[in-house]
Amino acid sequence: MHESHGSDILFHIFGLPVSSYVTTMWAIMAVLFVICVLVTRRLNKVPGQLQNLVEFTVEGLLNFFSGILGTEKARRYFPLLASLFLFILFSNWSGILPGAGHVKGFRPPTSTVSVTAGLAIVVFFSVQIAGIREKGLKYFKHFIEPIPIFLPITLIEEFVKPLSLSLRLYGNIFGEETVVAVLFSLVPYFSPIPMQMLGLLFGFIQALVFTTLAAIYIANATAEAH
Repeated sequence: MHESHGSDILFHIFGLPVSSYVTTMWAIMAVLFVICVLVTRRLNKVPGQLQNLVEFTVEGLLNFFSGILGTEKARRYFPLLASLFLFILFSNWSGILPGAGHVKGFRPPTSTVSVTAGLAIVVFFSVQIAGIREKGLKYFKHFIEPIPIFLPITLIEEFVKPLSLSLRLYGNIFGEETVVAVLFSLVPYFSPIPMQMLGLLFGFIQALVFTTLAAIYIANATAEAH
């Protein structure tokens, strides 16, 4: 079972606490970086298995986001959306590895609300920046449309979006981790395995839902009024 965040401090860097969630995030980023280096260092016309898998993933994600944003905007915001998807996916899947949540220094990052809230804040500011970048000061016009009296409601709606993003992702992943931990304590050898298999599917779905909503928010912020 998870310990409290405050009791999980491993060490400090320049006075900043480093927890097991942080070290796991570093490991995930290192894995993604190594995969990118290995694939891009020597691109072949006849791709190997790893290059094939990466090309399939990139093409699939680009086509998916193109269906929401259009081809041009999908290419523009692909680095952000693909990075979010892959980081969340690997974070979710790290929870099904042996020792996750039990070994010091190894805890699924998306099972703490501080990480999911950080990802949601990144999406929030990215949406605002995308809207201003595409539409200039006209972007702020949508806050008072169709009539200025809707301004408070529109502002609340804008701030609720990152809150719902973070709580949805955190709740689902933390719930799954808790169920697996309880089953493991009751029947330590076989019962967690079905949940871990489902965790692969749920981890993928949650990563897809998070980035799909992020893409929709960007599409709405950058859409031209007709």
